Amino acid sequence: MWKTILALLVTIIVIPFLAFRFDEPLTGLQNQTLIKLLVVYLAAALLCFVVSSLSKNYSQVDKLWSIMPIPYTWIVALDSGFEARMVLMAILVTAWGLRLSYNFSRRGGYSIRFWTGEEDYRWAVLRSKPELSAGWKWMLFNLFFISLYQMGLILLITLPAVRSLSCGSVTLVDGIIAALLLGFIVIETVADQQQWNYHKQKKAAIKAGGDLPERFRKGFVDTGLWGIVRHPNYTSELAIWIIFYFFSVSATGSWLNWSVIGAILLVLLFWGSSNFSESISSGKYPQYADYKKRTPRFIPFL
Repeated sequence: MWKTILALLVTIIVIPFLAFRFDEPLTGLQNQTLIKLLVVYLAAALLCFVVSSLSKNYSQVDKLWSIMPIPYTWIVALDSGFEARMVLMAILVTAWGLRLSYNFSRRGGYSIRFWTGEEDYRWAVLRSKPELSAGWKWMLFNLFFISLYQMGLILLITLPAVRSLSCGSVTLVDGIIAALLLGFIVIETVADQQQWNYHKQKKAAIKAGGDLPERFRKGFVDTGLWGIVRHPNYTSELAIWIIFYFFSVSATGSWLNWSVIGAILLVLLFWGSSNFSESISSGKYPQYADYKKRTPRFIPFL
């Protein structure tokens, strides 16, 4: 456990350092904008740490995951003087954020008392592990991984907007990138809706009593997009931010630049997160092992 945590913390320091070291230096405008974003990031991360520590609800970052990229990208758009590419990127991120926030909200993630709301079940599982059961260990985990690392990652995935600052006008390539990104927002919407429908119908069937149909007895959704890959929502999320990076490629003409660090770290985080989620599902659902054997994790037919 601690090796995994340490590895993640090292990657968020080493990968950005190497990326900045071997790419072109930031322009004055890019540097000024990045400093503004860093200030917002630190304030949000510390707020999440304080609120989660006081409320004992450790899903504060989860509440902001779909929200923070919106102000980040609009700050960049504002600093650019509302360049067309910056505005396009900000609009797409806003569409992504509003949709994801709605999905999180209907699952009970938000509340008028903002410090409450449904907590991700995985935090309780992690807290019960011997490596993190001591209060001081969990406090450090909350500070460095939940608050600083994850909030930092949210900032990093939006950095292609900073890299694209003052890099020319919108092109046909930008239009293609925007269309692809919208396509994966739609796919993610469908995946979330299929999962929502399944669990809603399962609860209704349990409440009605009698014998549960086989598809509900197994306990998890494995049809529709979930029959093609085990995590169509994760696949779409990763695709969205990888595609978002290509705005910076279109803007700079360089296939590899420092703003790729967010996409790389997001892949690593989702790989580890899916491993942890599946270990829980395998313990709860006897048929999940067979589902893993016959269904790819992220990439169809692989």
